[in-house]
Amino acid sequence: MGFFDKLFGRKEKESLDQGLQKTREGFLAKLARVVSGRSTVDADLLADLEEALIGADVGVQTTAKIIDRIEKRVAADKYMDPAELNSILKNEIEEILVNNKNSNFYNFDEQLPSTPYVVLVVGVNGVGKTTTIGKLAHQFTKAGKQVLLGAADTFRAAAVDQLTIWSERVGVPIVKQPMGSDPAAVAFDTVQSALARKSDLVLIDTAGRLHNKAHLMEELSKIRRVIQKTMPDAPHEVLLVLDGSTGQNALEQARQFTAATEVTALAITKLDGTAKGGVVLAIADQFNIPVKFIGVGEQMDDLLVFDRKAFVDSLFTWQTHQA
Repeated sequence: MGFFDKLFGRKEKESLDQGLQKTREGFLAKLARVVSGRSTVDADLLADLEEALIGADVGVQTTAKIIDRIEKRVAADKYMDPAELNSILKNEIEEILVNNKNSNFYNFDEQLPSTPYVVLVVGVNGVGKTTTIGKLAHQFTKAGKQVLLGAADTFRAAAVDQLTIWSERVGVPIVKQPMGSDPAAVAFDTVQSALARKSDLVLIDTAGRLHNKAHLMEELSKIRRVIQKTMPDAPHEVLLVLDGSTGQNALEQARQFTAATEVTALAITKLDGTAKGGVVLAIADQFNIPVKFIGVGEQMDDLLVFDRKAFVDSLFTWQTHQA
């Protein structure tokens, strides 16, 4: 059993490797072409590396930071073998992720810092928000936690219906009201019910609008105020769900949501269907908010706690296997 099997779990590592396959193969194939036939790390090689990083949706700002660090290492060492570049790049990517640490409660089987632990889940429609809630409910239920769902996205009947289906699939209770009801009232009822049931974790879905940031801020602020009438320290987490397959659009959504409300954690979904997994690096680098979950498949267990070391190891696994 290897190091990451002990740290991350063999099943989780296999899911991560499979989920990052498109990103890994696309990026490392470009990296292999960058260093092929080169005798030294020069300006042309770094320009090609920059293109490969941007092509993986690492983003211009984060790519520039990585290239700058490598340039400084080249200048300090005076000479660098291109064969070393793979190892150096891996180290620099790990360095980018160092400050993006999971805080508070996650892993699934750990003790929650308070009960009930209330999480507001935000994100635009179509990013996998409801699915993420369902998968979180599954993972925490499997770990022995009592989970309660709150359907506070009352502007779309489909949202309530989808969350209800997930509650039935996972076997957890749900608090809901008819379409058009006050979202804050649903959130209040959910927390009240969680206290009565002695729930461990509360996951509250919210509306996925972003076209009117003032309205979004007003609604989420109202939900927060109403919840605090019952639990003054809640919500304990505001989890923003982003679709990793949209690349730079995910970055823009993160900018807008963090401007509209206090986001404390990120979940990045749909990484298995894209070669743009480098956006995780861009998001981790540009926002001082921990990436806590990544979605790497359609199965209920394919929402993983984000482990930066396991992520970087997986990103470079294909090259290792091909050596």
